[in-house]
Amino acid sequence: MASWKGKTRGGLAGYRFFIFLLKYPGLRFSYFFLRFVVLYFVLFVSKARKPIFYYFRSILGYSYLKSIKYIFKNFYKLGQVLLDKVALLAGFSSKFTFDFEGEDYLHEMAANEGGFLIGAHLGNWEIAGQLLERIDTKVHIVMVEAEHKRIKALMDDVMTKKSMNIISIKDDLSHLFEIKNALQNNEIVAIHGDRFVEGSKTIEGKLLDREAKFPYGPFFLPMKYNKPVTFVSAIKKTDTHYHFYATKPIVYKGSRDKIENDIQLKNMLNDYTAEVERILHIAPEQWFNYYYFWEPLDDD
Repeated sequence: MASWKGKTRGGLAGYRFFIFLLKYPGLRFSYFFLRFVVLYFVLFVSKARKPIFYYFRSILGYSYLKSIKYIFKNFYKLGQVLLDKVALLAGFSSKFTFDFEGEDYLHEMAANEGGFLIGAHLGNWEIAGQLLERIDTKVHIVMVEAEHKRIKALMDDVMTKKSMNIISIKDDLSHLFEIKNALQNNEIVAIHGDRFVEGSKTIEGKLLDREAKFPYGPFFLPMKYNKPVTFVSAIKKTDTHYHFYATKPIVYKGSRDKIENDIQLKNMLNDYTAEVERILHIAPEQWFNYYYFWEPLDDD
């Protein structure tokens, strides 16, 4: 089964080192130094390299040489968006610019009943979260507890912008009560829809014409509470420019009829994967899932 193991690559030492670079030589030098880090990962970190090579070669159908080229582009872009996240949160750089496509939809949600923003590990999710400070309501970002704790203490030391409210996914399911409270207050809940931990409930769908599994919760909860859903992403277009995308909110109404409920659930997942595909066609190198998201076929 292709599932995320609940860990993201990189450690605190790496974060601290790049924070040092951001503080002193600056963002441009950090990008330059990043090229050497990327070379190391491409050459020696096969655990991350193999799944992303599979994505380019078998899923997108790139040639062998083009796939190798795009591995470099992918690792380099990942490093950039991580640096950008730290730079923006810590106030090290004010040079970033942004385009907003569909921002009016989010203002509409905030002014009415709140709702769900469902994203993917595509582009820069953290920067998208920071951009939500433009929305006049509280935004809660749901993430795995281990990931939150791992860098929280470090980021607390350097963050100057702390507008995000984190809801940690916990084994005792207490995060569900936090999500419920946020929705009852007509606030916004932002969550990923593309990763699940082994053992959790999933739903199957097609992404880039191949079957894959998706977490059940992010698609079930909007129906449970009859809240509107919009699909969001933030793509890095240049070194200092991002484009934020948000789709028109839709309410996928839950039903006591299981068949009707399953249809609505499938409709939401199909709309989500269609939007993820659209963004992947714009920026295929900004797909940051470093495990076998699609089950390899016998002829792959």
